[in-house]
Amino acid sequence: MVVRLIAGDKQNHKITILDEQYLVYSDKNGISFEGISDIAYDANRQKLYLVGDRSMLFTLSATFDEKIENLEYLSSYKILRNDNLTDKYNLRTYDTEGLTFTPDNKILVAHERVAGVFELSSTAKIIKNYTLPQKLQKDENYRSKNKMLESIAYHPKYGIVVASEYPLKEYKMRQQTIYSLDGKEWHFKSEKHKNSAITSIEVMDDGNILVLERSYSGYLKPMRMILKKVYLDDCDENNNCQSEYLASFNSLKGEGFNNFEGLARVSKGRYVMISDNNGYALLPTKLIYFEVKE
Repeated sequence: MVVRLIAGDKQNHKITILDEQYLVYSDKNGISFEGISDIAYDANRQKLYLVGDRSMLFTLSATFDEKIENLEYLSSYKILRNDNLTDKYNLRTYDTEGLTFTPDNKILVAHERVAGVFELSSTAKIIKNYTLPQKLQKDENYRSKNKMLESIAYHPKYGIVVASEYPLKEYKMRQQTIYSLDGKEWHFKSEKHKNSAITSIEVMDDGNILVLERSYSGYLKPMRMILKKVYLDDCDENNNCQSEYLASFNSLKGEGFNNFEGLARVSKGRYVMISDNNGYALLPTKLIYFEVKE
């Protein structure tokens, strides 16, 4: 069941919300539709791929015009180990956090607990593990096992890029970093809110990075979600890059207690983001379709 909310060109600083829907589905293949961590879109096949915290891959059909149309829940699969892959990333279950779809039709996933990146088939079979830069391979470099690789995207110039939820221990808490798998780094400042963390990244039309940040420090405090643009082509000699604040959502201002963790480009200048209900039946999974004003 899909519940469409009344959106209609809601303005939020430098974005326009085009559509908002709650996604409520019955179990499929014995798997609950919950705990969504990230989202990716295959525009040619008009398919949305979603990963869940508990090693799940979901597929929906969808088209995006002025509204979200033809949204249908297609399939769900459990991500299982591949016995032909024997390195340390080949766990029995994965805390899958990041997802992207590449121009050559690869489904790529980033995970934590043990940091790693792998390629998935459309039926959730692990095809390949990728080698991370040396500093991202060492678990002790992260602030905790639950603060490892949170997001992944594919850049036409730099290839696969990833980001951890919190900065590595070697950096200050506000110095976030985007990494390419071949060792390039781009630094930028997170917002000043307590516990500000990256939940998702996506490549924009001009090659810069759209970043989704979350700030949360307890039920009595506001849940803040922030969208910002990081300019990979405007950095100093130490790779500290300029960023631009685009929009924010604040739970204490009537904008919902929504833990947005997924972000995907669906067409020129247009994106979707999706919330994680953390497996709580009373919390919705919310899909927002929006346009970034350039």
